[in-house]
Amino acid sequence: MKLRVSREALLKPLQQVAGVVERRQTLPVLSNVLLQVEGNKLSLTGTDLEVEMVGRVMLLEGETGEVTVPARKLMDICRELPEKAEIELVLSGQRLTIKAGRFRSTLSTLPAADFPAVEKSLAEMTTLIGSKALKRLLDRTAFAMAQQDVRYFLNGMLIELGGDYVKTVATDGHRLAMSTLNLPNQRSESRQVIVPRKGVQELQRLLNELDGEVSIAIGSNYLLAESTDFTLTTKLVDGKFPDYDRVIPKNGDKYIVADKLELRQALNRTAILSNEKFRGIRVNLSAGILQLSANNPEQEEAEESVNVDYEGDDLEVGFNVGYVLDVLGVIDSDNVKITLHDANSSALLEDPSGDDAIYVVMPMKL
Repeated sequence: MKLRVSREALLKPLQQVAGVVERRQTLPVLSNVLLQVEGNKLSLTGTDLEVEMVGRVMLLEGETGEVTVPARKLMDICRELPEKAEIELVLSGQRLTIKAGRFRSTLSTLPAADFPAVEKSLAEMTTLIGSKALKRLLDRTAFAMAQQDVRYFLNGMLIELGGDYVKTVATDGHRLAMSTLNLPNQRSESRQVIVPRKGVQELQRLLNELDGEVSIAIGSNYLLAESTDFTLTTKLVDGKFPDYDRVIPKNGDKYIVADKLELRQALNRTAILSNEKFRGIRVNLSAGILQLSANNPEQEEAEESVNVDYEGDDLEVGFNVGYVLDVLGVIDSDNVKITLHDANSSALLEDPSGDDAIYVVMPMKL
């Protein structure tokens, strides 16, 4: 195997693929990236057995062959080479020689035959989605995914492909985020799958770099996202996601519209003196005013009031301030609409301009 490629052409896909590779692996070959040359095209593959990323590069020159090399070392070497450098990789025996200008190094290799492939069944459903629209969909819900919850199906995101829409839902049991994107293509069937946390994060990272459309394919045990230069495959979580529709409060009768930036800044200031473990903040509502207050075990306290558009009855309710701030961080509008019912009911937060995302935050006893 032999190839010649420009540093910039190789570095971008190598960084994406190496991001999937875990630093600590039980199998040594999983720390490696698989290099496959066919004609003047190079494919790079990284996997942790749950997520697989394939990047493709056009070469200046190539001789067919395949091998695996340490992903991080190859990436670090490429990163440190001068800009616009031409890199030459030559496989001889068990060693891969890297040359660029006056630089020369050799890396150890493992056989390509040892590299595991993520098993894929036939795709049961496919659709095309704009990469920017898909990234926005994921970004608006991913923050609500659980981390290391024993209810393993919460450590990921529900992706629902319907007749003319795609919906993403994430919840950790204390809050829920849901976003919907309408699609022009009509199909009769719908499908729900749970994508694991790492699969979602790698897809977000990949979509940062992409323009144009992405093809999404769903099989019995995997989700595949493909563009011209990349293919990402992630295994699915085998479990039943909660019925998210039952979580969304329907009986709210108290409507508040607040300036998002003003509320966010007031929450950030007040939260400094909240209990570091529970992060509880008390919200007192009265006509035209939303009062925030927090205290901690050291008897320190803070309070601030924010002018809001509200005409209903007085109400006192507690929330985890971090959950509310996370929602305010992803709403695009200058204002936020909050719908409440009573002190024991969840709050519904949304963009007042009738946006296609809704957020639910459960109350806290303070």
